[in-house]
Amino acid sequence: MPATVGPLRLVPIGRPNQVTPVNVGLFEDGGYRNLLPLTWLRACFELRCGIDRLIDKVRTHLGPAVARLWLRPELREVVSERIDLDPPKPDDDWCLLNGRTLLTAPVAPPAVGTGWQINGALIAAGVRAADIHALSDELFLSEESLGEFLRQGGYRLGPPPASVSLINYPWELVLANEAELRRQCQYGGIQEGRVYPGVHLLNPTAIHVARGAVVKPGVVLDAEEGPIQIDEGARIEPNAVIQGPAHIGSQALVRPGTVIRPGSSIGPACRVGGEISLSVLHGYSNKQHNGFLGHSYVGEWVNLGADTVTSNLKNTYGTIRVYINGVGVESGQHFVGSIIADHAKTGIGTLLPTGAVVGVASNVLVASGVPKFVPSFAWLTEAGLSSYQVDKAIHIARTVMARREVHLSDAEERLLNWVAGAARQTEAAGWK
Repeated sequence: MPATVGPLRLVPIGRPNQVTPVNVGLFEDGGYRNLLPLTWLRACFELRCGIDRLIDKVRTHLGPAVARLWLRPELREVVSERIDLDPPKPDDDWCLLNGRTLLTAPVAPPAVGTGWQINGALIAAGVRAADIHALSDELFLSEESLGEFLRQGGYRLGPPPASVSLINYPWELVLANEAELRRQCQYGGIQEGRVYPGVHLLNPTAIHVARGAVVKPGVVLDAEEGPIQIDEGARIEPNAVIQGPAHIGSQALVRPGTVIRPGSSIGPACRVGGEISLSVLHGYSNKQHNGFLGHSYVGEWVNLGADTVTSNLKNTYGTIRVYINGVGVESGQHFVGSIIADHAKTGIGTLLPTGAVVGVASNVLVASGVPKFVPSFAWLTEAGLSSYQVDKAIHIARTVMARREVHLSDAEERLLNWVAGAARQTEAAGWK
């Protein structure tokens, strides 16, 4: 991803209190499986909430230096292309942090020999530098091996501080998004971009328009109920309405007449239209036409056809079951929209049911009758569900990315090939 399209990181004068220097290492545990299909092509700590990724929050609130990653081996090559690591300080102790952690305030790392845990899942642990050699990707991915390591080390585990939580399912990122936007978008009252005459700024002290952004006549930026942040190079076209809290990422394009409701994050280089409510678009995705997107998480390089509509509330007003890897999970939530993985596409007029999950590089080409789970690399038409040829999927991915002057790397191509096979096994229940 080009650095010029990364999220704008604004730091107030007088940064939060910095913690004692320590090496920070992020690890993935088996919980990544419940975040599929969003984590087929990225590590857990690359997921977004608010204006940035989970790893960005770690660097802001725990320690600016992330020195090591323990993650699924198949992801290591692509993640190394996206994440720059800092050199570890050999004499410093380590804070090991679960990659699914959401940090919302500055926090001191746990002391050596102690750690934080929620419902049996390790969130963080303080480890001596001399003990790092005993750690491996496989250890963190195995609940039994990790538990044995902690027992043998005599670690004392307790609950984390209030500003530390663990993301267990995709919809939790969406539910946390509004509060995270209110927390992060605190630098209003600055309009450095080009704001045309005829733009209506409601509560301008809570609106930030970054340098290089353009806001056209007739736009309403309504920050009376929450802040609005528009990043560098974003373009808001005439008569769009944005209600805060909301974030428009760098180089994003908001089409004329778009309505973006509170709690929405439009990631870098996305192009959006229609109505969007309390949703996260990770980056480089298109929803340029009419249609409703609500309480949803959309990955990268997704294209939603004109009049694609997501349902986010059952007619019974009951709680929503979401099919993770094709198996139903009770969310306990009354509002859950769609979870749409990278490179997925929908046809014109697609109606996605409440709590729908759409896998990596899948194509939904029917208007109605879409199942609640569409597997990765699936081709869904009126004739039913069939496999999407991997070489064709990669060819289209390369073509789509080139249109934005982004190159599909060899490592990304290898990962897509691997996911096509691995997902077929993991998501087997969804093919029945």
